[in-house]
Amino acid sequence: MNNNILRYVIITPAKNEAEYIEKTIQSVISQTILPLKWVIVNDGSTDNTEEIIKKYLSLYPWIELISLPVSEERHFGRKARAFSLGYEHVRHLNFEIIANLDADISFERNYFSFLLEKFNQDPQLGVAGTPFREKSWQYDYRFTNIEHVSGACQVFRRQCYEAIGGYLPLEAGGIDLYAVLKARMTGWKTRSFPEKFIIHHRKMGSAKSKPLEIAFKGGYHDYLMGVSLKWQLLRSIYRLKTPPVFLFAFSLVTGYIWAMFTKAKRLVPPDMIKFRQNEEKERIKALISRLVKNKR
Repeated sequence: MNNNILRYVIITPAKNEAEYIEKTIQSVISQTILPLKWVIVNDGSTDNTEEIIKKYLSLYPWIELISLPVSEERHFGRKARAFSLGYEHVRHLNFEIIANLDADISFERNYFSFLLEKFNQDPQLGVAGTPFREKSWQYDYRFTNIEHVSGACQVFRRQCYEAIGGYLPLEAGGIDLYAVLKARMTGWKTRSFPEKFIIHHRKMGSAKSKPLEIAFKGGYHDYLMGVSLKWQLLRSIYRLKTPPVFLFAFSLVTGYIWAMFTKAKRLVPPDMIKFRQNEEKERIKALISRLVKNKR
């Protein structure tokens, strides 16, 4: 391996991903720069996820399978704990970069070499990733924070991951958001690079929920994660065209207001709420400035 190439490991918590995980495996084994180790944590799957993974173990000895007891339970707290378990299996290795990779995505052959080069170029880059696509949909980065890195594939500099203490096991979700906020709070840069993308094969939130339920829960969860009311209203306006048209945006803001009205307990500490809302204020100022400039 070239001395200039950062060494990386991958950890993939997988829960009932038999329909998609082979796409992810094919993407990883096709990379132009292979990982030092890939630990797949089968988090109690009740389908044949484990059998699919086992087909590749003898062919690729750098892939390791950890299997947890079968369980019907599925939430983000389990995902965080599964990732932590995987990390314990690699922490003795000599690497600089660690990736949290979902088991329902696929990507180009040079995906990781692209991100490794970004880490090489900027020593302060702590968390990196790319947008994800679902069919023809992708984030519009005129309105979405380029500093947010999707949890579908979050790639950390090892020092950053250890500095933030890893993932917080929030059962309601937001473990990816907490990680990037914590990274920026501790002085690291976080960034999504839209020059590349990953394909997300399972629609976000589609495992159990319907669109309006997803929107309401999303708005409720935004409040729990410290979003300001002003930012939530702007986000809802941005989602007005999301089907079902108007109703999705209405459910999004209704979920937030319901959480605020019922005084739901925030999931993140006050200093993180303050940090996030200060970032939102700056983004609103920047958005207004762009709109004014475009009208001139």
